[in-house]
Amino acid sequence: MNKASVKPAPKAGFNRTLHNTWVYVRQHWQLYVLFMLPAFALTVIFRYIPMGGIAIAFTDYNPIRGIFASDWVGFRHFQRFLSSPDFLKYLVNTLKLSVYGLLWGFPAPILLAFLLNRILSQKTKQNIQLVLYMPNFISVIVLCGIVRILLSPTGMINSLLGTRTNFMTMPSAFRTIYIASGIWQGAGWASIIYTAALSNASKDQKEAAIIDGANIVQQIIAVEWPAIKDTVLIQFIMSVGNIMSVGFEKAYALQTDLNLGTSEIISTYVYKKGLLDGDYGFSTAVGLFNTVINVVLLVSMNAIVKKMNEGKGI
Repeated sequence: MNKASVKPAPKAGFNRTLHNTWVYVRQHWQLYVLFMLPAFALTVIFRYIPMGGIAIAFTDYNPIRGIFASDWVGFRHFQRFLSSPDFLKYLVNTLKLSVYGLLWGFPAPILLAFLLNRILSQKTKQNIQLVLYMPNFISVIVLCGIVRILLSPTGMINSLLGTRTNFMTMPSAFRTIYIASGIWQGAGWASIIYTAALSNASKDQKEAAIIDGANIVQQIIAVEWPAIKDTVLIQFIMSVGNIMSVGFEKAYALQTDLNLGTSEIISTYVYKKGLLDGDYGFSTAVGLFNTVINVVLLVSMNAIVKKMNEGKGI
């Protein structure tokens, strides 16, 4: 009887706290509106209102006449792009750069987090993390400048190899350069979320695994991997959803006339057709096509992961 009277206490206390919080919010709702209004206004202005620009993809857009006064052409721009002889080349270049980047770049921060988690000295760990995080704060254009200098015929790489090869003019080297520089720049920063998730790993289970004679790989599989599994799956789904969103700035900055065979992707093509050639309707249609593919991939991958992971997804 004594136990039965004690059990409802936590639930009653929680309900009372929730009630008090709700009463406070109702009494001071103006304060919450005041704080939420700027964020709401910025979201609407910069995220939702620009969506109206999608209509440009279905018009022969004229900046002077505006969207609604421009001639309506329906799906003509999409048909033009899909029937273009260069369509497959741009699509394949984009997919190869994205898929290879995902295959090589996605596991890098996870492995880095596992390695950082093995460092016992907190001071040493912090110093290593500082070095790993620093490249993330380098501007993309500055990074591309560094890459061009290092890979120039008189750069450090050629000096070490004893050659005078201009790697930036080699189409076969572009994807390797793009992906490797991206891993160097972003892997350290991306490992933060996995390092934080690893802090939830049970230390007691880890000690028990060590006592049982488990090696490092077995410890990771049995103790550390379950702690970050859900985080990895969510990040993977989001990465697949952005598989067509290859960074325009970096691809364009590393692009040369001689490596266009592999460096010309959909985003750089949109920039050239829209801003340089002034074909706004066509470039918007190509960009919209790119976005639709991303959404389809995101929804599909989320559904696949849910089936494979006991209904857990985004």
